[in-house]
Amino acid sequence: MRVTEVRPFCVPPRWIFVRLTTDDGGVGWGEAIVPKRRNAVLGALADLAANLDGADANRIEELWHRMRRGAFFRGGPVLATATAAVEQALWDVKARRLGVPVHELLGGRVRDHIPVYAWIGGDRPRDVVEGARSRLEQGFRVVKLNATEELDHVASTADVDAVVARVAALRDTFGDQLDIALDFHGRVHRAMARPLLLELEQFRVLWVEEPLAPGHEDLLPDLARVAGRTRIATGERLLSRWDFRKLLDTGGVDILQADVSLTGLFELEKICRMAEAYDLPVVPHCPNGPVSLAASLQVASACLNVPMHEQSLGLHYHRDAAGRPAGELGDYLVDASVLTPVNGALTVPAAPGLGIELDADLVRTRESDWRVADPDWRHPDGRIAEW
Repeated sequence: MRVTEVRPFCVPPRWIFVRLTTDDGGVGWGEAIVPKRRNAVLGALADLAANLDGADANRIEELWHRMRRGAFFRGGPVLATATAAVEQALWDVKARRLGVPVHELLGGRVRDHIPVYAWIGGDRPRDVVEGARSRLEQGFRVVKLNATEELDHVASTADVDAVVARVAALRDTFGDQLDIALDFHGRVHRAMARPLLLELEQFRVLWVEEPLAPGHEDLLPDLARVAGRTRIATGERLLSRWDFRKLLDTGGVDILQADVSLTGLFELEKICRMAEAYDLPVVPHCPNGPVSLAASLQVASACLNVPMHEQSLGLHYHRDAAGRPAGELGDYLVDASVLTPVNGALTVPAAPGLGIELDADLVRTRESDWRVADPDWRHPDGRIAEW
């Protein structure tokens, strides 16, 4: 079973699907992310495709290392996501050939379904109460929202009060009907993280995500000491078990959030097992497309310490520049029900491979040259702000 082609397809709203074929007629799919660096990702995929031509597709672990380490220079999200997409496709091909879902090759499933949560509020959070009400009607019991928009190093009292008011409105309206997760999105600088965490503790949120931007992991234990009962979650921009090992050794984190389209499928499984030794949960990051979600669910279904999972149904990123709907999670699936949450949960995909069937003709038909621009957020004085 030799690799004969690695072919990316860019489809709306902002997804990069990767089809891998083998000389015995096998076909597998993966998904890359980092859409704001689309051309760089496509270039990395082209390089990997040339290097893997004729490689033994059964040797997935070897090929993952070869893709990440074989060019002397290594690291970075562009190479990581290109590698992850190819690796997901290799697992899809292999498991399909064996006639089993991938989770059977990871020790078998440990659950029948996986609770999932839904986004509300958008990048600059608005109308969060109405968004949460809509999600409750869809069957979700957990929602996540960005805590704030641009936030300066030393923000005003009004900025802090706006964050508190949003969360208070949700708690006042829904009480304990709804669990709330907050994403600081790396937008909050160290000087503002502590006062925000102190103010938010009263609302008993599920977690605060990315309380600081990547590169400040050594500061997380200090934040944890003032966070009280608020859990700290992070990891969506980390790339491998080595990155997560540093995070675990440093401490201060309660929930890991690895993304299968940066780590790869088997690496995500290894991260979950490593976290298990620290008695920590993994809630996989996945505001991505259907292939990424299917790959991540294969791992989640085989790991005891994955209590819930992210998914992108109705996500604000599924719109074009004019705000019009541009694509939805089930659009490219032959059977969309496989990735349609019911009562806030997804059933473990049981079909061979990643457990989904892409409509290849539709993928080809909808292939497009979409672009995702940098947000270029600014503070009032013109300085760049964290997005």
